[in-house]
Amino acid sequence: MTGDVLRSASVDEVRGRGSAPRRPLLARPGVAKALAPWVVGVALLALWQGACMLYRVPAYLVPSPSAIVAQFAQDAPLLFGSLLVTLKITLLAFVCATVLGVAIALLFVQSPLIEASLFPYAVLLQVTPVVAIAPLIIIWVKDTTAALVVCATLVALFPVISNTALGLRSVNPGLVNLFRIHRATRWQTLMRLRIPCALPYFFGGLRISSGLALIGAVVAEFVAGTGGSGAGLAYQILQAGFQLNIPRLFAALALITVTGVLLFAATVWLSRVALRGWHDSEL
Repeated sequence: MTGDVLRSASVDEVRGRGSAPRRPLLARPGVAKALAPWVVGVALLALWQGACMLYRVPAYLVPSPSAIVAQFAQDAPLLFGSLLVTLKITLLAFVCATVLGVAIALLFVQSPLIEASLFPYAVLLQVTPVVAIAPLIIIWVKDTTAALVVCATLVALFPVISNTALGLRSVNPGLVNLFRIHRATRWQTLMRLRIPCALPYFFGGLRISSGLALIGAVVAEFVAGTGGSGAGLAYQILQAGFQLNIPRLFAALALITVTGVLLFAATVWLSRVALRGWHDSEL
């Protein structure tokens, strides 16, 4: 008798589970979290478009989103060609900053005296405005592309140095003592302990450095004022400002912004691929 009651209860419970209504798509936390930024962005664009239409704002003051899109469609070949120039400088500077930053951070952790001697100069490079030193770099480095890459590298270098050095130092002392007990060499301790512990910090530095490399490339292009077929987006912004072609100026700014977001997303994806499955930050 008791078994029949339990079986009927379990059947009712299974039926209740099966008949439970499914949650709406928008009520699911993941979907709502993904759609929220898009909803806010569309709402802001709609307010911008409505304000421009309601108050009849001239396009040479503040163009409407529709005017920017129309200008972007008209100048797409020109803007994308300039984007490739800026993107090439950005990626080269990002790679240079990553390689140099990791090498300098590895040098810093070899000795506290080395870090104390050289780290203030890394800070000095970070706080020095690139606009102030870019004209000198452009004079010293004859090749324009190389000069722009040097300027952008200086802007993007410090986050990689700082974060990677912090990660290499942020090792559990107990684990360090364990490696010493087992007579691990300095190379084994570096490769099997310090570098794995530093990877989250390193990828955090890459997220910052990717955006700074783009900013440095654009600022260097502003200072250099390079034009012609090898002109980047900064030159297009300057030309649009001189010609009062404000929709093209906004289109170029939007293209730079989207590029920065994509670079940040790429570094986030790279971090998840590298840390997924073994580090707490991505579990």
